[in-house]
Amino acid sequence: MGTLIKGTLWERVVKTTERALAAGALFPIPTAYTFIEDGGVHFFVRKLSSLTRKDEARKRQAADAGAGKTVNPFLPPEEDLLVSDITETHLALLNKFNVVEHHLLIVTRHFEEQDMLLTLSDFEALWLCLAEYNGLGFYNGGREAGASQEHKHLQLAPLPLAPEGPPIPIGPLLAAASSSGVCAVPGLPFLHAFVRLGPAGSEVPPEAAKTTFRLYGEMLRTVGMQSPDASRLTRQSRPYCFIITRDWMLLVPRSKEFFEDISINTLAFAGSLFVRNEQQLERLKSVGPMSALASVSLPRPL
Repeated sequence: MGTLIKGTLWERVVKTTERALAAGALFPIPTAYTFIEDGGVHFFVRKLSSLTRKDEARKRQAADAGAGKTVNPFLPPEEDLLVSDITETHLALLNKFNVVEHHLLIVTRHFEEQDMLLTLSDFEALWLCLAEYNGLGFYNGGREAGASQEHKHLQLAPLPLAPEGPPIPIGPLLAAASSSGVCAVPGLPFLHAFVRLGPAGSEVPPEAAKTTFRLYGEMLRTVGMQSPDASRLTRQSRPYCFIITRDWMLLVPRSKEFFEDISINTLAFAGSLFVRNEQQLERLKSVGPMSALASVSLPRPL
């Protein structure tokens, strides 16, 4: 088992993308996009052209699982999608059905369930990748948070998320949050925990991992969830979404996956949403993205 060679990850992502496209192993999903202003956020909303291939793959997985077959697309990983070893515990793969270009999956080498809390080794792998290029890391903690696979995987999307406006659509709203300690963002109408990283975001990956793992535990406790046990795997006490950048972290407990028939995953809490058709887009415009996020989260304490 190898480890990531410093300064090589982005080049590997680009070359693996070219190789996977040529081999027919990568299926980018074309989109049209628009913006919806709501609650002080310039929400970036993509309308997907088709999810037929992804839906068919999920149906095959469900059928195989029903027939008693082992279903895990990450074990072993598809060779054409394998970007790099990261650490002795994690490797990097391309997202096979990607909407975001150069969308990276940070996957555990051995099976861990997606509803297990993040570990120090998860943060170590994530920070090694964040140190290579500026991106937004995120984790769908369970199916109700938007996870589609049971094998633990973090994700990394390059910045900017949108072709215009702030690199992260929700970014300007975060400016009103406290600059010290775990806190709440004034403009977010649902239960959450937010923290600025300050110098922690510029530390070398092993030290940044220790700092953010500790803060992650504090964030979980702040929203009434169980925090991780450093000595063993710990199952989450409820579904949640988690976002991490070089500068801040945001954690949002979830109550359900869907707003009506629109699936809401962690990227939505960064201000980037996906809809399947024009009808879903019009409903999102009518209700407002911020209200949609609140409807799949927990009420913010008064």
